[in-house]
Amino acid sequence: MTMRPTLLLTLFALALLIAVPWIAPIFDLEFYVSLVRRILIYALAATSLNLILGYGGMVALGHAAFFGAGAYAVAILGASGITAAAIVWPAAMLLAGVLALIVGAISLRTRGVYFIMITLAFAQMVYYVFISLRQYGGEDGLNLTGYSTLPGLDLANDTTFYYVTLAIFVIVMALFNRTVDARFGTALQGIRENESRMESMGYPVYRLKLVAFALSGAVAGLAGALLANHNLFVSPTLMHWTQSANLLIMVLVGGIGLRYGGVAGAVVMLLLEEFLRQWTEYWHMPLGVLLLLVVLFAPRGLVGLLSKRVAS
Repeated sequence: MTMRPTLLLTLFALALLIAVPWIAPIFDLEFYVSLVRRILIYALAATSLNLILGYGGMVALGHAAFFGAGAYAVAILGASGITAAAIVWPAAMLLAGVLALIVGAISLRTRGVYFIMITLAFAQMVYYVFISLRQYGGEDGLNLTGYSTLPGLDLANDTTFYYVTLAIFVIVMALFNRTVDARFGTALQGIRENESRMESMGYPVYRLKLVAFALSGAVAGLAGALLANHNLFVSPTLMHWTQSANLLIMVLVGGIGLRYGGVAGAVVMLLLEEFLRQWTEYWHMPLGVLLLLVVLFAPRGLVGLLSKRVAS
């Protein structure tokens, strides 16, 4: 039986990701192991936003609050002497998920521009709360005392941490695909298309949206926990509205409501940022031009454009 082009492309991308730590040293490009790991972390965060934005139709501009909360959970627990990843990473997800549950419980009672603004307001509130926490660095941020620990694994080793991040990325993406294919995901897409009709059919629209919002926040918290270990540093800028906007742009560029839209957006945005910085300090301008081109010529994002080409 012939394999679908999408599956072939996915397997090829996975094989390439597995090979990165082995290929990079051959060409003296060890730095790119760290870069790809950072892309995987942001791809997780963008995918978590894509769940509510692309599949639930919830345009949130405060997703960075959950991202940063997960990072700070790792840093604060680490400062208290708790470094076991089996404890601090689930704790980061729990904190971000509960925060998302609280924010969603209030925000989801509004719609349209009001929903966008209230999620932004909550994120900025969380941002200023962490700025005021002087015992944890305030606006200067907080250095981690070390990496989280996993039995039998040394996360201080770049290659080991890379494969742990890759394994988490693969697991989360597999669960994401199962979720959007399940009845829950189908109902979420129905709400996106016509919320009133779904309500009239007896679906608990508010609860479905709230569960999706909390799940999205928890995954963003996990991404934040990984980023804290990646940088060994956290700061309130992780929660600033510009970080939320960056995640939103990643989803827009990759493809809203497409399985790998967040992943593609993270890859393109972070690679372009890295390479353009080497050429000019005004690297934001070419990224802005890219965004305009995507909006004008690929309204379904780069993944949508690629899928169209493959189908034709």
